[in-house]
Amino acid sequence: MPKMKTHSGAKKRFRFTGSGKLMKQQINMRHNQEHMSSRRKRRLNADQVVSPADFKKLKRQLGR
Repeated sequence: MPKMKTHSGAKKRFRFTGSGKLMKQQINMRHNQEHMSSRRKRRLNADQVVSPADFKKLKRQLGR
């Protein structure tokens, strides 16, 4: 049986914490931030835990 390959798009966007949670960057933080308030940018800058509905699928893509 061949080895499972890590999904190269997923490995750039998600990371596991030490306790096994899966973290992602929040939406709206890639571009077009000149129209946002500083307060909104600061709030969106924090990482977010991936929802349980997506966790199983992403865990498989990341080879865990």
